Amino acid sequence: MASKKPENMSFEDTISELDQLVDKLENGELALDDALKKFERGIALARSGQAKLDDAEQRVSILLNNSDTEALSDFTDSPE
Repeated sequence: MASKKPENMSFEDTISELDQLVDKLENGELALDDALKKFERGIALARSGQAKLDDAEQRVSILLNNSDTEALSDFTDSPE
């Protein structure tokens, strides 16, 4: 089964897969090449998860900082 691109996954799926990868890497029974591939995938998942968290934080900040009298401004997605 082909892995989804991290940017196309939900935050929850990203964290779930990252947890599974960490468990496999901590087990220590992987060949070096497999461990490196899983590490690379883990880095991609961690970066994607962080970007999703940053996006959510920006949205919450916008909602909390806007008052009823201020003009609404466009929300711009952060580059991934």
